[in-house]
Amino acid sequence: MIKKLLFLGLFAVYSFGQTYTKQEVEKMIAKMVILGFSETTIDKNKQIYKDVEFGLGGVILFDKDPNDKTKVKNIENLEQLKKLNSDLQNISKQKLLISIDQEGGVVQRLKSDIGFVNTLKASEIAQKGEDFAKISYSNMAKDLKNVGINLNFAPSVDLAINKNNKVIVTRGRSFGENPQIVTKYASIFVDEMKKEKVLSTLKHFPGHGSSLADSHLGFVDISKTWSEKELEPYKYFIKNGKADLIMTAHVYNENLDKNYPATLSYNVNTKLLREKLKFDGVLITDDLQMSAISNHYDLKTTLTLAINSGVNLLLFANQLAKPISLKEIVNTVYTQVKTGEIPLENIIESNKKIDELLKKI
Repeated sequence: MIKKLLFLGLFAVYSFGQTYTKQEVEKMIAKMVILGFSETTIDKNKQIYKDVEFGLGGVILFDKDPNDKTKVKNIENLEQLKKLNSDLQNISKQKLLISIDQEGGVVQRLKSDIGFVNTLKASEIAQKGEDFAKISYSNMAKDLKNVGINLNFAPSVDLAINKNNKVIVTRGRSFGENPQIVTKYASIFVDEMKKEKVLSTLKHFPGHGSSLADSHLGFVDISKTWSEKELEPYKYFIKNGKADLIMTAHVYNENLDKNYPATLSYNVNTKLLREKLKFDGVLITDDLQMSAISNHYDLKTTLTLAINSGVNLLLFANQLAKPISLKEIVNTVYTQVKTGEIPLENIIESNKKIDELLKKI
């Protein structure tokens, strides 16, 4: 049971005998956020420094500015990135999740022309065999560790069901159509990351490989194309204790939830993933600024539904839309906690899961 008191302009929350001040609740909310930012160096005057100092949970790094691809966003070269990440990590005693999209193929922010290893796309890796995969992903993991990246938003465990799927299949981001093949190569990926203490992220739950549309661009309905076999890789990783994080997909399936896409769905994220599949780890959203979400829901609704659905980490990449600040996210969630729209227990539980995750790096 939660009780709330308003006194002297301060908001205190009592949960199971413990009292949380306004700032404590705000810091717990901040810990649930992974934020994109546009800097290649940092100092105490920059906002990202202040955000990390306050308690931001993590950052996501990109090489190019999407609005002007001639401009660098975070990554100039190997040594610059290593210093940036070291500086970020040293701001606070709290471990910072420093994340990146490094799958291989078209999705790799660390490029060979600035000193990093080039990794083939998943579809090609699966054709070259297990030994090749181990070497490839071992080299990738060492690259990530060397520059201070501890969270990789990969591998994709989507099945290559729809051959015309433009976001996953035609870009070679899937290991294949067969769940066993996908599981085998994704498992090699996860194992090699783990050796270097880099966290992996299974994506995009409950499956994006049968979709006809791209959730970066708008609404995606998989109601008539999705099948339960798309859950097979997740079942394997959960059963074998190898699922560090799972990332939600911004896909709608009326057979799973008649009202909301997976990222915002209690039916998908709690009833299916947590209760039926028994996943007890950290669930992260895909970028909440992607059009499949941002074109249909305002910030308050998005945050409330996502957190109440069972999500623990909120990703705002600040790539596809007007940049959003940590302050705006924290204030929005805090107000919803204050009014009871978001139960404080959801914030506390997410922080516990994040703390357990941080022990792995």
